[in-house]
Amino acid sequence: MPARGHPEGQGWLAVVLAGRARLGECLKAADMLEAQGVSVTVADARFAKPLDENLIRDLAHGHKTLITIEEGSRGGFGSYVLEFLAHNDLMDGLKVRTLHLPDVFQDHDSPEKQYEEAGLVASSIVAIAIKTL
Repeated sequence: MPARGHPEGQGWLAVVLAGRARLGECLKAADMLEAQGVSVTVADARFAKPLDENLIRDLAHGHKTLITIEEGSRGGFGSYVLEFLAHNDLMDGLKVRTLHLPDVFQDHDSPEKQYEEAGLVASSIVAIAIKTL
């Protein structure tokens, strides 16, 4: 049985994450954006692979912007989503941003500090979303 993601709500902007670890920050970002009048859908893709192609296709058709968030480095879930979108002619008119850990050595610190430095916290997600408006 293929893996199925779970979208929460329906909005102008879709935030898709691989795994649940950053879900709290994504939901905080959604609340912050909603307070500014930006309608947001947060979709928990549950797994990086196999990709829930129906979820990604539905989000691409129903939104103007798609932001992927993952605790991996470049070349992971976000790249996989971009490739799927490109190969299925879903990129036209869709703004896509991928947020992931940097491809550099991060100094040892608390996980939250590392996420903050990587831009994987609510305030950074909001800033990226606002730039796409």
